[in-house]
Order: sequence, then C-alpha cells, then structure tokens
Amino acid sequence: MRLSVNHTTTYRYSEPTRRIIQLLRVTPSSFQGQTVLSWRIDVDCDVRLREGRDGFGNVTHMLYVDQPVQVLTLAVSGRVLTEDNAGVVRAVPGDLPHQVFLRETPLTAAGNALDWLAMDISEEGGAKLDILHGLNRRIHDRMRFDVAATGVGTSAEDAFGAGHGVCQDFAHIFIAVARRLGIPARYVSGHLFRRDGAHQQPAAHAWVEAFVDDLGWVAFDPTNGISTDDAYLRVACGLDYREAAPVVGARSGGGTEELSVEVAVHQARSQSQWQVQN
Repeated sequence: MRLSVNHTTTYRYSEPTRRIIQLLRVTPSSFQGQTVLSWRIDVDCDVRLREGRDGFGNVTHMLYVDQPVQVLTLAVSGRVLTEDNAGVVRAVPGDLPHQVFLRETPLTAAGNALDWLAMDISEEGGAKLDILHGLNRRIHDRMRFDVAATGVGTSAEDAFGAGHGVCQDFAHIFIAVARRLGIPARYVSGHLFRRDGAHQQPAAHAWVEAFVDDLGWVAFDPTNGISTDDAYLRVACGLDYREAAPVVGARSGGGTEELSVEVAVHQARSQSQWQVQN
C-alpha cells in the first residue's frame, strides 16, 4: 500500500522564547516490507537540523531554534510503500539484540494486577505466538479507549487498573506482561491508515513488537486487537514511550505553552496514476 502522511505539530507560547532544543523521531526507515519513497521536515522559522541515529536505530533530528519565536510549527510529510507481512518485522536498520527488550522501565513495570494477568495467560499454555495473540485480545477486550483518562507519565499498572487509556497505555500493558513472561517486547510509534475513512487523526499511533523464536519480531496492536498489516507505517521503537516519542525537548523562556497536533494518513496514488492524471 502507498501511504501518504502529513503530521503537523504546532507550539504557541504566551511570550517569546529565548532558545528551543528538540529531539525529533519523526522520520521512518526502509526495511523489509517498508520502503520510504519520499520524506521531509519543514519548520516555519530559521532552525538548525542535525540528522543522526539513536541507540535503537531510529532516525533522529536535533532541532535548534536560537531566535525568539512565539509560534513554532513542524510539518512532516512523505510517502511510504508498505507490505502486509502478517506482522513479521525483519531487517530493521541498527537493530539491537532482542534480549535488550526484556529490561523493565518505570512505565512498563508490572505490579500485582499485571502479574496476575501474566500468570493467568501463562497457565493457559500454548505456543509463544498463541500466547501473544491471546494477550493482544485480552488487552483489547479489557481496556476502553479514552483520550482523557491518562497522560504520558501514566504507568502500565495504573492504566490497567483504571481500565482505560490511549494506544500508549495499551502498548505499555502488553510490553509489561510480555516481559513478565520472559518475552522481549518493545514500544513502536508510527502511523495508521484508517480503513474506516477516519484519515484525519489527533495524534500518531503506537503498538508493540514481541520477539518470537524462528519468526523474529512480530508486531501487535492491542488498541485494535490485531497484528499489524500494510496499513501501519513504523517510525521509531524503544523500551517505552519515552524512548520512541516523536518530539521531546526543552526551551528557555516562552511562558506558558499550547500544543496542537494534526495527523492525516491517506492511501496515496501510484506513480503511474499520477503521470496519467497530471
């Protein structure tokens, strides 16, 4: 599937900033099943951008704004060709040994409730892949999607106890339980083409990848209760949200901040269609 993405983040400050530094993880990589056809980052003021890769192999850009601004808009756009590989993810650039993703973080620490869920799923038995599919369904059935229920600092245990959250929380819960079962799991940020026609979205999407012997990394989306397919565009991964977040940073000055995010994901026309119609 050819996917077209437009991801705009706008910051509005109550007074001029003195300096802004941000780390961007908004640029996808090409790997088996995903080919980046074009991609660009546009900023509405004079900035310095320095490209690199972090320890997880994610494409990063350091953004520096050295002059006063009261509005900063980051516009990310591009086209990517995706394939449906039944959730299997292979040949990601700069990938780390899968054992790294057994490490617990504050956001993915399992407490009593998630320990109970891990024990319950373990007692059902079955192959590792079946266990992961069962976990994916359990979270989807147990949790209610609610954009007002949690924040970026909400842990997996707290979100599970509340019974509602956003895709970030669904992913953290899956990761916490998988690691309790001895299965490496990692957080993935990216974009989702909505086949129900909801192409305008308030934020990027998040899902997980778990390591299965003989298959490698397999991607699951507990928010929707499915494995990923060609509607998913993978951008970054990490141990949890904090290590795969699209934008993190710091500023001096600026007073209070207002943030707005707009994401549009469409199925793009093929190059041959573009040539005929234009």
